[in-house]
Amino acid sequence: MSESSLFSGRTLIVAFEGWNDAGEAASGAARLLIKAISGHSVYSTVSQTYYDFQFARPQVFLNALGKREFKWPTASIFRPELPDLFDLRVLLGVEPSRNWIEFSKEIADAVDSEEIDSVIFLGAMLADAPHTRPISITRTTTNEAISLETSSELSMYEGPVGILSVLAAEFEARGLPTLFLWAAVPHYVHNGPVPKATLALISHLESQLNIEFDHGELANDVFAWERAVDELAEGDEDLAEYVAALEKTRDEIDGATGETIAAEVEKFLRDADDER
Repeated sequence: MSESSLFSGRTLIVAFEGWNDAGEAASGAARLLIKAISGHSVYSTVSQTYYDFQFARPQVFLNALGKREFKWPTASIFRPELPDLFDLRVLLGVEPSRNWIEFSKEIADAVDSEEIDSVIFLGAMLADAPHTRPISITRTTTNEAISLETSSELSMYEGPVGILSVLAAEFEARGLPTLFLWAAVPHYVHNGPVPKATLALISHLESQLNIEFDHGELANDVFAWERAVDELAEGDEDLAEYVAALEKTRDEIDGATGETIAAEVEKFLRDADDER
């Protein structure tokens, strides 16, 4: 079995806003995919069942008629407008606040009806990485066969997890092979969207699936983001020295290895749990 055959069938791309979405990189990549495939929602969870609205608040907006409407946190599956061009499905949602087991079973039931062959999860974590270097992407999996066939790190992680891990376990239990793509986001610039990490995830996904997507204005967003962070560093001597130190470390190891990034993922999860 080759790597291409593992993900050559109908693939589900999964991303959630929340704990595993540093710099909005994963959810940003999912939104770009939905736009690129002209995706339309074919399924959504019921918000009241899974969300605490004090933590995942609904948003109000004015519709085309000028009337106020609410957008409630949920998780939705998107199908391409032209399935013949993109044999993909995209699951994008907000990490639920409660009932994770029931949530995962409901999502998996809905995915069953889409006849999915494999699942790729998109995630992003904070790391000691310089914004001036390419964003590192690591592949991890809990599936030994996938690890061998795709040269991905077999996760031996123990500790706190997000909804991605619980959902992946449900998919694996139903015979769906799963793979994780993790972007390492510079921790000192994570307060807003990090388009450079989004582009890295999209590019790696394109390589994995042997498909090209319309990136829209993403390249311009990356350029503007890099210039803004450069200017921030130029005006802050301490930050400039810190970035230089990160660059030196990154250049010495000539890019982080898979084991290094896997360790960063585990460190991020533990640190985030300690902060809670």
